[in-house]
Amino acid sequence: MSRAPRRRLLARTVVLDRALEVLPLFRLSDSGEEVAISYTADGGGRWRVLPAPGERLPGTFDQDVYVELLRRYHEAEAPVDGTLSFTLHDFLRTMGRRVDGRTYEQLRSALNRLQRTALESTEAWFDASSGTRWSGQFTILSTVSIDRRRLTDRDQLALFSSLTNNEPGDAHVTLAPQIRQNLAAGFTIMVASARYQQLSSPVARRLYRVLQVARSNAGKTWEVPLERLAEQLPLTQRYPSHLQRVLQPAHEMLLAAGVLRGASIAQRDKVWIVSYQLAG
Repeated sequence: MSRAPRRRLLARTVVLDRALEVLPLFRLSDSGEEVAISYTADGGGRWRVLPAPGERLPGTFDQDVYVELLRRYHEAEAPVDGTLSFTLHDFLRTMGRRVDGRTYEQLRSALNRLQRTALESTEAWFDASSGTRWSGQFTILSTVSIDRRRLTDRDQLALFSSLTNNEPGDAHVTLAPQIRQNLAAGFTIMVASARYQQLSSPVARRLYRVLQVARSNAGKTWEVPLERLAEQLPLTQRYPSHLQRVLQPAHEMLLAAGVLRGASIAQRDKVWIVSYQLAG
């Protein structure tokens, strides 16, 4: 097989750190919530997502930026220094987002948030290189640099009729070494980029990734208490009836996309249980 077709195949696949995907990271609504996400991991470790002072937690747009960054890292064949370079215009186009001044600013903010939001693990995040549960802090991106286009390039701005003050820029970002180590060690899950983008609901996109972790750990069936699943995604609703209303559209999307063969929620001994039958 020639190299070019192989690279096109890689571009359609997103390889993610399985240890990170087990843990909640992104709010599934873009509120101004600044309260830390707290989660007790399996085995008793503690996980917290801490926003930078005066900033909100990463949300739905940030989730999609994170997935696109990992897709590009895989496509670039895991650069040794973890650095990715791209134009904001190309990044948004690949995400399937409209390109205008508003989305440029969204992308800049998301990249900076991924650098500034602290992920704190107390024996919660699994370090595959050492085989131990790790304690410490890291961020998804260790460095972010976004440069405005050179003056010599500004004659091209006429191509962007909707832009006013936010002209295109060049970004250089570095993926955290903790994540790169797990990817290199093969402690990963894979999602299809096209399938991920097909899912219009942020809850469905997050659930797709969690189900891929379940597939790696449990095979083609997975049962989880509803309350536990809500913590893992995370969802802010607490009543079972409210959680079911949020999950139902996501389940329908995942069934239509061929990720699931079945999904049901039933009460057993006063505990609500979600049962999944994974496709493929």
